[in-house]
Amino acid sequence: MIHEQLTRRIIGCAMQVHKTLKSGFQEVVYQRALAIEFRLHNLQLESEQEMEIYYRDKSIGTAPRRLLRRKLGYGRN
Repeated sequence: MIHEQLTRRIIGCAMQVHKTLKSGFQEVVYQRALAIEFRLHNLQLESEQEMEIYYRDKSIGTAPRRLLRRKLGYGRN
């Protein structure tokens, strides 16, 4: 149940951003708008953080990781 509710909230935020901005902007514009929308809905978004990528136990580089956490403590911090 909690996953379904969280999913609905996230999709609702994304739909609001799309409805307001439409298409044509760079990704960073949508990321910033979505961050605002998440805050308005009490969802915490940690900005992109680097995570190590492994292939067959060998580090092959890093990539941005986007994390969403609920203020109520859902998920790992």
